Amino acid sequence: MSTRIKLIKPYIGFDEVADDLRTIFDSGQLTKGQHVDKFVTGLKDYTAAKHAFLTTSATTALTMSLKAIGVKAGDKVAVSDFSWPATCNVVEDLGATPVFIDVDLQTYNMCPVDLEKKLNSTFAGVIAVDALGNPSGIGRLKEICRSYDIPLIQDSACAIGSSVDDIKVGAIADLTCYSFHPRKLLTTGEGGAILTNNDQYANWLTTKLAAGASGTKGRGLDFVDYGYNYRMSEIQALMGWVQLVKLDEITKERNDIACEYANALEPLGFSRQKVDVNVHHNVQSLIFTVPRGLSRDELIDHLAAQDIESTLGTYCLSATTYYLDKYDDLQKNSQWLESNTITLPCYTGVDVKMVTYAIKEFV
Repeated sequence: MSTRIKLIKPYIGFDEVADDLRTIFDSGQLTKGQHVDKFVTGLKDYTAAKHAFLTTSATTALTMSLKAIGVKAGDKVAVSDFSWPATCNVVEDLGATPVFIDVDLQTYNMCPVDLEKKLNSTFAGVIAVDALGNPSGIGRLKEICRSYDIPLIQDSACAIGSSVDDIKVGAIADLTCYSFHPRKLLTTGEGGAILTNNDQYANWLTTKLAAGASGTKGRGLDFVDYGYNYRMSEIQALMGWVQLVKLDEITKERNDIACEYANALEPLGFSRQKVDVNVHHNVQSLIFTVPRGLSRDELIDHLAAQDIESTLGTYCLSATTYYLDKYDDLQKNSQWLESNTITLPCYTGVDVKMVTYAIKEFV
């Protein structure tokens, strides 16, 4: 039997893009066209960031951001420990060393006390994750990085539509990376983006993301450097734009759904991820810690038996087999959160009463 209540559903339908899809195919311009330009401009306008670059994923966005700040083999980069593995994989891939920073048990974000304890001037960068779309605490992390003159990359794979003090995520850190994976509330199937207000980083990215081309030479392009092709297609960009224009409406609805869940589950001992008062959270994922003594895994199995999809919050990176074997630097808060958080379905039309009823049955 197919899952009756899925974890997430995309906020886009075929009818919204049908006419433009036909236009794209009729034109033969499947990449580097008007929809790519429109989506890039839309991201800049929405976030107030000066520069935006589309990529194939948040992973490639993070890789290019690390390269932009000059990370190389042998360097150290501080990373949030509660995240999807891409956060540290990109550091490892460059031959640098990820230094795991434990997280706050309430916001699930990088703990500033642990960052200050481990950070020093020898670090090449910091990657702070907006856990499940929540940018709480990013201001303090930015202050710490500034005190060491270390660039801050905001891994906002989940956080498009979130803001701090009415400043959109994308215009806060030195570089910000988005994901448009299907689990995200704005999806292009696969895809990502880099946003920055730094002209130097932007100039470097412009050339590198054009396969190293800058200007012309004779009848063709002038390849002044080596570079990459991490482009997004016209079809993907169209999908992104259609969702971007209704993003604030989407995040408002998701917050309303989250409140409905919280009203039903908090009296049972569930605790929702904390969001600072100056933060607007997009509720990319709706996460609760389960009551003490309750088995999160058994609850997931119970919901699955009711045809309700759920999953763990996210991963303790330092506890994954590869990184634990290599670095043996387990972060306790992150480890506890991986074992005790649950992600619940959150999207337009989700039957909150059915999900919470099933949870109450188990509790």
